[in-house]
Amino acid sequence: MSVLTPEPNDQPHLLLACSECDLVSAVVCDQDDQWHACPRCHHPLLRPARSDQATPALAFTALILLLLSLAFPYLGFEKSGVERTVTVAGAANELALHQHPLLSAIVLATIVVIPALYLIAVCWIHLSLMQAWRLPGALFLARWLPRLQPWMMADVFAIAALVSLIKIIGMAHIQLLSAFWTFAGYALLLLVTVTRMNTIALWQRLLGTLRQPARSRPGLTALKQRLIGCAWCGQLQPLGHHHCQRCNSALHDRHPFSLQRVWALLVTALLCCFPAHLYPIMVTSSLGQSDPATIIGGVLLFVDHGDWPIALIIFAASVLIPFGKILAIGWLCLATRRRRVLDMAGQMKLYRITEWVGRWSMIDVFVVAIIVGLFQLGNILTITPGFGGLAFSGVVIFTMLAAHQFDPRLIWDQQQRLAHVGQRMEELK
Repeated sequence: MSVLTPEPNDQPHLLLACSECDLVSAVVCDQDDQWHACPRCHHPLLRPARSDQATPALAFTALILLLLSLAFPYLGFEKSGVERTVTVAGAANELALHQHPLLSAIVLATIVVIPALYLIAVCWIHLSLMQAWRLPGALFLARWLPRLQPWMMADVFAIAALVSLIKIIGMAHIQLLSAFWTFAGYALLLLVTVTRMNTIALWQRLLGTLRQPARSRPGLTALKQRLIGCAWCGQLQPLGHHHCQRCNSALHDRHPFSLQRVWALLVTALLCCFPAHLYPIMVTSSLGQSDPATIIGGVLLFVDHGDWPIALIIFAASVLIPFGKILAIGWLCLATRRRRVLDMAGQMKLYRITEWVGRWSMIDVFVVAIIVGLFQLGNILTITPGFGGLAFSGVVIFTMLAAHQFDPRLIWDQQQRLAHVGQRMEELK
């Protein structure tokens, strides 16, 4: 399929369809570093394209800090004259050595592999922008950048390390080694890099100004104008195309079988909740005695020791957020069929909070990885992962997938139908 060629920028604005409510808005590109939001649902649409040298510099620095974090020890401790250190990769490797290779792969992928691929892609794309010709793979990488963002959890791992320190500080003398600080810097720079990226602006720099379809106008939804907007590059085009004529990404006026997929993922996440809370998340063995610990058991242990803030953090991340997220997404699915006028500002706020907060439940899994990596002292003290940790990571992954599969435009469609019916009834009166 042919790719649209950019037209000269003789218009004072661009027309963009919001990926969350489908409203077509006129975005005036006259101010740098200012985000333009959808006037109806306030979803960020575009930050004007500009020559950006800070973003690749931040990404490259984050990559260097990641390499240093992998090369040097992360944490160390001393107990009864025995000393041990653990690296970031070593924490994940210990999970694999204790018959949990899938959990090890999840940890390593979310804190090292996926973020590294993202940072390399950012550097490669910006390097391509500096050349007179486009480097191979730049467009492919640009399509994948926004898809990788939700699965990068280096910042969650950094917070999990702090929770681990509070949890084990009474058991041994803990040392924060060089990789602890480089990893914290890497997580911070990765977060800053992500916040500076805007997919539509990036595609403008790669392919030029968006081409405006004839007879398109702001204030109406794209679907009502028989148009469809690409969620990745922002190009408006007539309905009927399966791939964007500009960036070749897949197009859906509404995601097919969105609700069926979300319900299936929610049921799967709910089924994973039972083993996640019934089976131990880790097992402590000392002098021949084993002490399994469930998620709730860990919360109660902090309560017994008077560490209420940590108990509340773990309880919120491990119990409230997963179950609350399942209920919230379920409610949003029901909202697409409700025959009542809803507060759409509240519905969209619920959707965005649900989409953002789910990844933080991985704190418990990362805490287990760090503690298992540290406490391998043979018969003196050994901590091994339990099946509950793998089941709980399944809860987090399936709820995240459910949130990303949900199409919020379905709620707006239902509300528009209700408004239309109400208007017709008023006219008949």
